[in-house]
Amino acid sequence: MIFLNNILTKFDPISLEEMDGVKLMNRTDTKFTFSINQFEEILQTITNDYRILEIEGKRISKYKTLYYDTEDLSLYHKHHNGQLNRHKIRHRTYIETGVGFLEVKLKNNKGRTIKNRIEISSGMLGHENNFEEFLEKLLPFKPVNLQPAIWVMYERLTLVNKINPERLTIDLQLEFINGKKIKKLRNLVIAEVKQVNKKKSPFLSAMKNFHIREGSISKYCMGIALTNESVKKNNFKEKINHITLLTNDNTASNRK
Repeated sequence: MIFLNNILTKFDPISLEEMDGVKLMNRTDTKFTFSINQFEEILQTITNDYRILEIEGKRISKYKTLYYDTEDLSLYHKHHNGQLNRHKIRHRTYIETGVGFLEVKLKNNKGRTIKNRIEISSGMLGHENNFEEFLEKLLPFKPVNLQPAIWVMYERLTLVNKINPERLTIDLQLEFINGKKIKKLRNLVIAEVKQVNKKKSPFLSAMKNFHIREGSISKYCMGIALTNESVKKNNFKEKINHITLLTNDNTASNRK
């Protein structure tokens, strides 16, 4: 995507150290999904309003995430059924730095997202000694019931509002691996605005101007729904159909 590299040079940079003030571990999230075909024009409208995370000269970061769930996918089903006070458990590796974190995200009954994490190098639980105590403090069930559910890979741009405490993450080149099933969504863009409290922002204004409505399915639930034929997905049907239209691709391929 040559056009993307050209546009990203127009943003002022921000370092990891400078981003410490906008971690936003307790926040509101506003999500959008749209086509890569709209992305260039959207970015052009916000270049003066945000700084972009730059690590060792790179402005696009690669992420590798392993999500965990129970054997019967109880965390997935809780999300599917629209229940609040729901959790996501994942190990995320930042490819450029090699740093990994075990993370627990809670979506509470007030609509806020609360994230806790500890640095752990390995994504496979059981290779570290301190993960059980961390999980037991945060989960309403025993972590021994968790098992790997799906791998999710993508590339991310992270933008920081120049004026207000707001982060904007933009995910591209999504790939889901669930056993032998692989699903790639190369034409999809997932954007997420993270704020202390939901308020106006340049990106939210851009979404309104481009007639892109708020709403998305989580990457974890999207991956499970697209790669598991037997799982319940009725409540995600409208969102999956929307994603299919955006990507013009409705098949999951087998690993070769």
